[in-house]
Amino acid sequence: MKKKIAVVALTGILAAGPAFASGYRIPEQSVNSTALSGAYVANTPGADASYYNPANMSWLENKWQTEASITWINLASIEYTDSNPANASRNSGSRTEDFAMPNLHVVSPEYNNFRFGLSVISPYGLSKRWDNSFPKTTAEEFTLKTYELNPTVSYKINEKLSIGGGVRVLYAEGVVKSNGNVGFIVARDMEGDTTEYGYNLAMTYRPVDNISLAATYRSKIDLDIEGNAKLSLNGNPLYDNFAAVSVPAPAVLTLAAAYTCNSGKTTAEFTYDKTFWNAYDQLDFNYSTTLNPILTAVFDNPKAKNWSNSDAFRFGLTHKLNTQWTVMAGFAIDKTPIPDQTLGFELPDSNAKIYSCGVRYQATENLNIGTAYLFDDKESRTVANATPNPNGTFDNSAAHLVTAGLQYRF
Repeated sequence: MKKKIAVVALTGILAAGPAFASGYRIPEQSVNSTALSGAYVANTPGADASYYNPANMSWLENKWQTEASITWINLASIEYTDSNPANASRNSGSRTEDFAMPNLHVVSPEYNNFRFGLSVISPYGLSKRWDNSFPKTTAEEFTLKTYELNPTVSYKINEKLSIGGGVRVLYAEGVVKSNGNVGFIVARDMEGDTTEYGYNLAMTYRPVDNISLAATYRSKIDLDIEGNAKLSLNGNPLYDNFAAVSVPAPAVLTLAAAYTCNSGKTTAEFTYDKTFWNAYDQLDFNYSTTLNPILTAVFDNPKAKNWSNSDAFRFGLTHKLNTQWTVMAGFAIDKTPIPDQTLGFELPDSNAKIYSCGVRYQATENLNIGTAYLFDDKESRTVANATPNPNGTFDNSAAHLVTAGLQYRF
């Protein structure tokens, strides 16, 4: 596969923070997960268990289970205000971004206590574009799209305990553009892709019928990307050749508990996520030749990132109104892993509160239709960094997600 360099697209994203979750994760990969703010690990009654907790495939009805959905994502324009009134010309807003993200989940019937699943999802991604000359110096455009194929298997040890796991095949493609003045006009134009591999593990324990305790783990995946980079100085092309970098897609540990009451009509779930972003301590590019000293300073010298592990606390509530209608609601607190010193225009991140709701309708015995809405509200954040990094306040950072999908059993 030909690989140009998604390097800065990916690492810029890693350096910037989330579109809707810690790092650049997108936890919402189904109707129920969107509706429950990601509090969807211990209690996963649909085919999307293959992704969120493959151990739970053991508890599904013994039929083929399928789910397909699509999520519309809107990223609001982020407003930047420089701390120095004399630099009012730097004040600007990023572009509004819109995406459509499909996904698919399938679970087989039981075979000697084994069940098999497959999920096709987009677990990471974002896009951030600026038109003002100051943020364009480092982030004219940073775009990442990912597609993951995740085959899974579960094994029911007994009526109380099940384990599961799977293989992750992750394809990523990205674009990065920057063009600005750092005393000299410097520009870069890169795009590319990579395919990497990892794994996930899961376990569910049900001490009694109405309580589920679960743990899942997704491995770190090193994004070892290599390809072509074009760099220029004062409008003169100076480099068009090989470039490479390695950055981590960090490991994620999730612990969850779900309790069902009211004669099986109501289920509450609490989920805790820890994303191990401390694996991202610096950003270091490699090129095939020595660069011009100015380009070396801007694009080649290792840059400290010093991210810390981040936590998310999620709560979801599901209630069956009757045999046809089910309603859901969720709330989450999501912490940023990025210190002030390394936050940039690529995607300025902050702590967030997440609110969500959804509804499902049992249209026939085998067909269920659902829709959900999620609002990710990020706090304002002020940083004090040296040019060309931001030295001011970011406001209005938010994401809106709408998911619609159907489940079918046969």
